[in-house]
Amino acid sequence: MAKQKSIPKRNEVEKQYTWALEDIFASDELWEDALNECRTYPEKIADFCGHLGDSAETLYSYLQFCDELDVKVTRVAEYAMRKADEDTGNSFYQGMKGRFMSVYVQIASASSFDTPELLAIPDDKLEAFMNEKPELKLYERKLNKIRSLKAHILSDAEEKLLAAAGEIANAPEEIASSFRNADLKFPSVKDAEGNELQVTQGSYVPLLENPDPNVRKAAFESLHGTFDSFKNTSAAFLDSQVKQLMFYARARKYGSTLEASLSHTEVPVSVYHNLINAVNDNLEYLHKYVALRKKLMGVDELHMYDLYTPIIGDADSEIPYEEAKKIIVEALQPLGEDYINVLCEGFNNRWIDVYENEGKRSGAYSAGGDPHPYVLLNQKDTLDSMFTIAHEMGHSLHTYYSIKNQPTAYANYVIFVAEVASTCNEVLLVKHLLANTTDKKERAYLINHFLEQFRGTVYRQTMFAEFELWMNEFAEKGETLTAEALCEAYYALNKKYFGDGITVDKLISVEWARIPHFFYNFYVFQYATGFSAAVAIANRILAEGKPAVDDYLKFLSSGSSMDPISLLKIAGVDMTTAKPVNDALKLFNELIDEMDELTK
Repeated sequence: MAKQKSIPKRNEVEKQYTWALEDIFASDELWEDALNECRTYPEKIADFCGHLGDSAETLYSYLQFCDELDVKVTRVAEYAMRKADEDTGNSFYQGMKGRFMSVYVQIASASSFDTPELLAIPDDKLEAFMNEKPELKLYERKLNKIRSLKAHILSDAEEKLLAAAGEIANAPEEIASSFRNADLKFPSVKDAEGNELQVTQGSYVPLLENPDPNVRKAAFESLHGTFDSFKNTSAAFLDSQVKQLMFYARARKYGSTLEASLSHTEVPVSVYHNLINAVNDNLEYLHKYVALRKKLMGVDELHMYDLYTPIIGDADSEIPYEEAKKIIVEALQPLGEDYINVLCEGFNNRWIDVYENEGKRSGAYSAGGDPHPYVLLNQKDTLDSMFTIAHEMGHSLHTYYSIKNQPTAYANYVIFVAEVASTCNEVLLVKHLLANTTDKKERAYLINHFLEQFRGTVYRQTMFAEFELWMNEFAEKGETLTAEALCEAYYALNKKYFGDGITVDKLISVEWARIPHFFYNFYVFQYATGFSAAVAIANRILAEGKPAVDDYLKFLSSGSSMDPISLLKIAGVDMTTAKPVNDALKLFNELIDEMDELTK
C-alpha cells in the first residue's frame, strides 16, 4: 500500500505529472480571445432563425455551422473546466468556468429555434432536400433522431425560455461540487505509531485499505461524520437537483424523469429495470462474498469500513505510476498494435493529470478529445490506482477512435456505451495479471480485487441506480427529499444488498451525500451494464483474437452513428436481455468459489 503523503499545492506538482492544457490554448489570454469569438455566435445563429426550411442549401449551411461551432465551443469549455478542476479553490478559474457557462447559455438560447423549425419541415420536403443536396445525407440520422422526439419539443418561445434557464438548472450540481471538494474539511486520523493521516475525498479509499481496523474505522467516521453534520444541506442540494429534472421532464411531456433521461440516449426504460431486477435476483452471491470476506478476515463482526481492505493483506504492494503504465501496456497487447500506439501516445504526451493536490477535484475521469482526450487522476500507487489508469485510458481511447473515424455530428458516443471500453481494459488487465502468476497467495489477492470490481461496479452501482430511481419516484409523488428520508432509504438498501453477514454501520446512511454521480441524471446504472458488456467482450477478444478485436475497434470507432443497443451488438453483446448481467454474476460466483479454495 502506498505510504500516505502530505497533499501538495498545485504549483508544487512536477510538470510531467500534469496534463498539457497548453495543447488546447497556450495561454489564458488566447482562451479569452476564443471566448470572445464565442460571444459572436448567438448573432450568427440568429441569421438562420426562420429560414431552416427555406432551402436545402440553407439547411446544410446551418448544420455545417453547428459542427464548426461545436468544435470551437467545446475547446473553450474543456480548457475552462479542466483548469477549474485543477484547484476548486482557485477563484480565477472558477470564474472562468462561470463566464463560459454564461456564454454557453446565450448560444443555447439563440439556437433554441432550430428543433421546432426542423420539426416543422414536412417529410416530403425534407426528402426533396436530401435528393437535391446529397451532402445532407450525412445528417440524416441526426435529423431523424431530432424528429423522433417531436412529442417532447415545445414552441420556439418555450424552447428559448428553457434554454435560458440552463445556468439555474446547473446550480445544484455546481454548488454541491464546490461544497464537497472545496469547502468541506475532514478531521485527520492517526495510525498506531501516532502519525497523522490526512482524510480527503482522494485519500479516503486508500485509508479504508489500511490493514489497521482502527485507522479504517477512524477514517470512516471522519468522512461520514462530517457529512452527517451537513446532511440537511446535502439533502437540499439533491432535492433541488431532482426538482429541476422533474421540471424539465414535465415541461417536455415525459411520463417520468427516467423516461426523459433515457430517451436522449435511445435506451429503453426496460433496460434500467431489467438491470435492477437481475441484480436483485442474484443478491445471494453478494451475501456469499460478504460471508467469505468475514471468514478470511477472521473477525467477529464485519463492518462497512472493512469492505475495501485486501483480504490477502501481505500480497499488497506499492505499484509506482511508471511501473503501472508498463504493466497496462503489456496487459492490453491483445487489442493490437494500433491501440497500443495510441495508448503510449497518451502516456508519453501528458494527457494525464496524475497526483492529488490541494483543492483538486476528487475521483478520476476522462474528458475532452480535441486535440486529444484528458484524464484526471488522484494517483495513490496502489493496485486500485493502476486499474483506474487502465479504466480512464479506456474512455480516452474510445473518444480518440470515435473522433478520428466519425464526422463531428456523430463523434460523441452516448453515456450508455461509455463504460464499456473503460471496463474492458480492466477485465483484460486482471486476466493478464492472473495469467502471469502461479503464486496462490498473489492469485487470491488478484481474485479478491476482481471480486471487488464486481461488488463495486455491478452490485454497488446498481444499488446506487435503485436509490436514484427511488429518489426520483419519491419526489414525483410530491414528497420532499429530506435528510431523514434519504438516510432511511439508503440505509435500507445497504441492508438488503449486503445481507445479515455484515454490520451495516449507521453512519453509512449518509453516504449518499458524498456521491457526485447522483447529480448526473441516471448515469450510474451504465457502470453496471457497461461492466457486464465488457466482461463478455473481453472474453470474446481473448478467445477469438483478431475477428473479435476488429469488431471491438469498429465499435470504438462508431461514435453515435447508430443507437447504443445496435453498437454493442457489433461487439457481440445484446443488452436488451438480462443474459450479460446474469453471465457476469455467474462468473462472480465462480470466482468466490475459487477464492475459497485458494485460501483453505
